[in-house]
Amino acid sequence: MSKITELVDELITPILDEMSLELVDTEYVKEGSSWFLRVFIDKDTGVDIEECGIVSERLGEKLDELDPIPHNYFLEVSSPGAERPLKKDKDFERAIGKNVYVKTYEPIQGEKAFEGKLISYDSESLTIEVKIKTRKKQVDIPTEKVAKARLAVTFS
Repeated sequence: MSKITELVDELITPILDEMSLELVDTEYVKEGSSWFLRVFIDKDTGVDIEECGIVSERLGEKLDELDPIPHNYFLEVSSPGAERPLKKDKDFERAIGKNVYVKTYEPIQGEKAFEGKLISYDSESLTIEVKIKTRKKQVDIPTEKVAKARLAVTFS
């Protein structure tokens, strides 16, 4: 995590706590010639555009006050969307029984990408039930080998 995202996480936490919202992720990235500071927020019932606007305004004021970023950037505050990233233990625990996509740092059983139902999770590993043609198979993935994980939307 960069110093900027760490600082943003510190600044935004009291704002989100006051509004009963949760910080899902913070990213600070360069795309083309522009820098973007993206903050993803959520709550059990989902967030609306008004809540995103309030958080953006309040965070923007704090960032303007401290001026930790030496160049121009775009601040974006939004919902993580349907394919919400899974980063924290509670994210994985809430996703048990749901369809997920997991990418690993190194191959497990010859694969580095898995999509299927999250069967179980603990701090050591997670188990995904994947479909291979007509049969189902469970894959155990050590958590330290998870590069990225997110909910996965399925269309039936």
